[in-house]
Formats: sequence, structure tokens, C-alpha cells
Amino acid sequence: MKLPSKKTIIRSLMFIISVGIILYFLPRKNERQFLYEVNRPWSYSLLTAPFDIPIQLDSIRANEVKDSINNVFIPVYKRNNDESKAAIDAYSLALNANQSVSIYEKAKLINALKEIYNNGIVDLNTYNAITSGKLSRMRFIEENRIINKSTNNLLSARKAYTTIDSLLKLESLNTPIASTELSKFLAPNILYDSIESNRLYQDICQKAMAPIGIIQNGERIIDRGEKVTPQLYTILQTYEQMLLERKANKHQQIYPVLGQLLFVIILLSALFYYLYFMRNELFANTRAMLFIMLMVVGFAVFSVAMKNTFANGLYLVPFTIIAIMMVVFFDSRTALFCLIIETMLCSCIANVAFEFIFVQFIAGVTAIYSLKELTRRSQLIQTALLVFTAYSLSYIAVEVISSGTISGIDLRIFGIFAINSVLISFAYILIFVFEKLFGFTSIVTLVELSDINNPLLRELSEECPGTFQHSLSVSNLAYEAAHRIGANAQLVRAGALYHDIGKITNPAFFTENQHGVNPHDALNPLQSARIVIAHVTDGLKRAEKAKLPSVIKNFISEHHGCGKAKYFYNTYCNQHPDEEVDTASFIYPGPNPQSKETSILMMADTVEAASRSLPDHTPEAIENLVNRLIDSQIADGLHNDSLLSFKDVREIKESFISRLRTMYHARISYPSDPTKK
Repeated sequence: MKLPSKKTIIRSLMFIISVGIILYFLPRKNERQFLYEVNRPWSYSLLTAPFDIPIQLDSIRANEVKDSINNVFIPVYKRNNDESKAAIDAYSLALNANQSVSIYEKAKLINALKEIYNNGIVDLNTYNAITSGKLSRMRFIEENRIINKSTNNLLSARKAYTTIDSLLKLESLNTPIASTELSKFLAPNILYDSIESNRLYQDICQKAMAPIGIIQNGERIIDRGEKVTPQLYTILQTYEQMLLERKANKHQQIYPVLGQLLFVIILLSALFYYLYFMRNELFANTRAMLFIMLMVVGFAVFSVAMKNTFANGLYLVPFTIIAIMMVVFFDSRTALFCLIIETMLCSCIANVAFEFIFVQFIAGVTAIYSLKELTRRSQLIQTALLVFTAYSLSYIAVEVISSGTISGIDLRIFGIFAINSVLISFAYILIFVFEKLFGFTSIVTLVELSDINNPLLRELSEECPGTFQHSLSVSNLAYEAAHRIGANAQLVRAGALYHDIGKITNPAFFTENQHGVNPHDALNPLQSARIVIAHVTDGLKRAEKAKLPSVIKNFISEHHGCGKAKYFYNTYCNQHPDEEVDTASFIYPGPNPQSKETSILMMADTVEAASRSLPDHTPEAIENLVNRLIDSQIADGLHNDSLLSFKDVREIKESFISRLRTMYHARISYPSDPTKK
């Protein structure tokens, strides 16, 4: 059984981990929370009932009903007869032990206390409510029946004491009541029954605020742009409460998760499919894949966080940065595809999916095609302005379509779009950070490397002026051809400028730097070939020392491929006709060009150098030269590993011929000035 390769295992782990992270952070359907206010427009799409929802009284009417119930509600109390009997018995014993109180007085006091307890003693708060008129009646539960009674005869402990005291004074009793310590035996025997009162109150409220109707499963609740009335507000709260209650049902909870899992798997599979079949060079590059998945997953998680933090937080997320980063490091098609995948992923958390997808797609396309080549920082400002315009116009279009009027346009959203556009400027910082982290080479870096004031290029111009001029000519020639076939023209320009930096080591051994004296005349062809071929390895050493990106090093190592130093090889063969020549000594270390860009450079390098030796620069001679040299390279198999098509080769030839004709066109001779004769 064949085990999967290391690359397959890494890609599979990337896929699984990405799916897991996104699924973990995606909000569940039954956890969805809406942000809405009474008398404000509903800012979400059409909401239909997923189950039957009872229509409760709205908050205003419910409060009115509650106020009415509170005004007429009679609380439940209970009589503690055991407390009354115990207090009376204890007071009787205390009176019997008091020798200063006569039997008649004892009888009067006991009867008065019994009457007070029979009427009822309440706590001070209840007595105050009675005296203020707030509690004219009480409810008692007797033999499972609720009985209403008046509170007129109820007293507090203090009022009961003064009542008995007044009664004894009317009887002209001589014994002061204080001496009997009556206050110790006065305690409330009518007590508030909180349990029964609450039960009765809830029963009354439940009956008074019973549902007045029902919204059936599938029936419309509210649509985008409608005002949230108090009645709708109550229905929405009931809907969300019922959703939370249904969370307890595990069977209903698992289906949304499975749906989200399938949703994420389909989208990420589409991304992997595209990269595998359409951008295999990226799929094969682990760092590139890690970067792409980091961007997709990171923005998805960030979007969920912003959505949960701000009302319109999803529109604060600068999704166009994904497109910008992909354009800068890869290509516009990959940028567009990644943007679509990211937009679709985040559409499941958007309030209005159609609006979100449309707005983000238009803004992303605008960013991609306004930033095909990021060569100046000012381009980001221009892109930000264009993105803001795209956001605004697409938002207005969707609003007018959905509501049929411009009155539904929320002006605050334009401020959010402005903030989003400002955040695009951070892409410049992110480009630098990710360039260092992942070892990528952005267009910005290529532009900086193409500056002829770069120390390495200045050294080349000073030490090898002929080679420097040759590099400039090759750069222009290759740039035009790359641009014509859709290759990375800026990369070709930079690579062409550095492809011959190895000649700095021995500048005099290369024809373009010689001035009459040729040091090869003192060497045999084998030695000469060794010195000339060494400019490739010398160039790689200088590139390593100067910390040039690997994509530039590729131009240095591949611009001759595994071709021969034919001049010295042929010379050696002519000098040793009877000897079997070891061709390995005349072969460049290579490898052969692995990309369109390095293939273009190889062609441009050979054609530009050979065109200098043409005795006649007629259009026919230039065309024959270009065709002969490029066809020879193809015949030698030097371009077999690159991705050039026959059409590309034809376009490159035409570009070279046109450019060389312009470079070597005949100039008219100026007539002499007759006044100077």
C-alpha cells in the first residue's frame, strides 16, 4: 500500500484545521441574536417563523394590564392562631403571678387581649398600608376557599397596646398597664403569605395576558425596512426566547452544525480545487498555501468578532485587503477567487447575504483591477477612494432594489465604508510583514530592486559599464515581451538587471567591457570557458551576500540554463580535431528556465548580445537573427521546463523584432550649417 506523500499530508492537515477553526467560530443558527429597537426600521432580511409563535400583548399594553392588576390585586394573608393562643396563655400566667392586679382587672385585660387577637394584629408596614388606604381588604384561604375580608379592625402591635390602655382607663382601673408588661405579648398574628400571593398574582397575570393570536410555522414575521412596533418587538422577543428554549433539544441543535460543516467544506474544497488545477505552482508551495489559508481563516474569524461587537461590524472588515495581498504576491485571478470564497464564507453571518455578497464583490473587483501593479504608495490611496465609491454605489443599488425607494438608505453606513477604505492603507504594512514572514517578493520590492541607485547595480555600472548597459537593454527588451504575453513584467525587469552581476568579479573577460585588449587571447578555450561560466556562481554568491530574493537568484542561475559556452567549445573542438571533447567543462551549471519569466530573459539576453555583432541591422537581418537564436534554444531543449506555449514564443519573437528595429533604426544625417563655411 502506497503511503500518502508529505505534501499531501500537510495539505490535508491545512484543510482539516481550517475547517475546524472556521466552524468553531461560526455562530450557530439558534444562537442568532438580532439588534433592534422599538420604532426603528428592521435592518435584516425577511424573517419567517420556523415554528408556531404565540402573539403576546405588546409591552405598552402589557404594562397597562399589569398596572391595572397591581391597582386592584388583593394580597393573601394567613392567620396564626397558635401564635395568638400562646401569647394569651403566656399573658395569663404573667398576670396570675402579679399580686398587684385584681381578679377583675385580670379578667378585663385577658378579654381585651383576646378581642384584639381575634380582630388581628399586623406588622407595621401592613398597618401603614391600611391606614393610608392602600390595603382596604385582605384575602384569606379557608377550607380551600379564598375569602376577602375588610382590614378596618386590624391593628399594629403598638396600636393594640394603646387601644387596650385606653380601654382600661375608660374602666377607671387603678393598675397601670405598664406594670403588666403587656407589650411583650403583643405580636402580629395576621401574616403576609408571599407564596400564595405570588401564585394568585401569576395566575391572574397569565389569564389577563394570554396570547391574543398565533404566528404559524412559515408565516411572515417582519421584513427588511419595516418599523419595529411594540407588538412586533414583543413577537421578536418571544421568537428569540423560544429559540433559546429549543437549544436544549440536541437533535435540533446538531443539524445547523452539520449544515455549517458541509458549507465550509464545500467552499474550502473549491479553493483547493482551484489552486491544484489552476495554480499548481502555488499549491505545491507550502508557504504560499499557508499564507492563503491564514488569510482566509483569519479574516473569517475576525469577521465573526466584528459582527458580534458592532451593529454593522461586518462592513468594517476590509475584505479588499485579501484581494490586494493576493494581487501583490500572486496574481489577479487568484485574488478574485480567494475574495469570492471569503465573501461566501462570511455571507452566512451577514444580516442580508445578497447585499453583503454584492457589495464585497464589487469592492473587491475594483481593488484588484485598480491595483494590478503596486509600484507607488499613492496607488493605495487611489484604490481606497475607488473602493469607497464602489461600496457606496453598490449599497445604494441594493437598497433601491430591495425597498424601491431611497428613504431606506442609512447614511451611517457611508461612514462605515469610509473607515473600511481607510483601513486599506494598512495593506502596505501587511505586505512588508508577510514578505518577511513567508519569504515572498512583492511588486513593491521588485520596484525598489529595479532602482539603478541600488548599491549592487551602482557597483555593476562602475566596474562593468558595458555589462550594465547590456543589462539595461535586456531589461527593456524582456519587459516588453513579458508584458505582451501576460507574464510578470516587473519581475522580469528586476531579474534582467541583476542576471549578470557575477561579471563584476572578472569584468575584463567579457566582450562588452573590453577596450581593445582581450585577456582570453592568453588563455586556452577551456580556461576561458571556466572563467565565463563562473559568472553564474559568482553572481549567486553576490546575490546571497546582498540578500536578494530567491526569485531574483533564479534569473542569475537560469539565464544560461544548462547551455554551452559555444564560442569556446567550438574553438576547443577546432583546436583538437582528433580529441574526444568533454562537453561538461563547457556547460553552464543551470538549471534550465523553470518559469516564463526566466525563459524570456534567456531569449532576450542571447538576442540582445548577438544583435550588437550584426553588421547589418536591416529588418530582415534582425528577424532572421531572432528566429534563428530562439529556435536554436528551443531545439536544444533549454525551454522544456518552462510554461511557455507556442503562442507565447511567437509573441516574444514579434516583441523582440519590433523592439530591436526601433533600437537600431537608421537616423537621418543632418546637413552642415552653410553659415560656418
